Amino acid sequence: MHKLESIADQIRKSFDSRTAAREQALAHARQLTRACSLAIRAVHRDDTANMHAQLREARQLADTLRSSLLAHPDLYHSGYTQDALKEYVEANITCSLIRNQPLPTPEELVVEPATFLNGLAEVVGELRRRTLDILRHGYSTEAERLLGVMDEIYSVLVTMDYPDAITNGLRRQTDLARGIIEKTRGDITFSLRGGHLEKAIGNLIDRLGGSQVRGPEGDGTLPIMDEDD
Repeated sequence: MHKLESIADQIRKSFDSRTAAREQALAHARQLTRACSLAIRAVHRDDTANMHAQLREARQLADTLRSSLLAHPDLYHSGYTQDALKEYVEANITCSLIRNQPLPTPEELVVEPATFLNGLAEVVGELRRRTLDILRHGYSTEAERLLGVMDEIYSVLVTMDYPDAITNGLRRQTDLARGIIEKTRGDITFSLRGGHLEKAIGNLIDRLGGSQVRGPEGDGTLPIMDEDD
């Protein structure tokens, strides 16, 4: 049974190595998710300097996460790792689209295709958030631009008709994106009609305020009638 003890020792060493790699990956994944969240918050606040700083930190953490799991591909493709990288995709795309910059590619972000698409799907929610922030100040063509971007994203996602085992549940994310887009379209339409109505009322007030009813005395007012009259 000496051989069995030797086999057990090797297995324990393997498990120890995998456990250490897993714990390290979990720590990096949490840090990566936090940096991505802060980057998105910064872009919504138009804090460009902080946004860039958080994206740089996120890139370093993503690189570290990938390199630390080179010897453990099963851990790399596990849920918590890909979820963190999905947040990384979402942060980079959100910041780029809000600032009207080119869309980063999966190759540039060094992520799996399914991870990229799931991150892209979640961007729709952030674009709605940005749109609502804009509409609080009234209708804007920027809100229309963002809605157009959301439509483009959905038009791509809906063509990815593959099993969930391949896309990591993209179909559900696509359905959620469709609902978000329709709500946003309604909000923009309501804001646009409200803006038109407000403008029409303003024009009417201006016209009524600029015209006077002239009385017989020619002084622009009607004569005051005595009670006996």
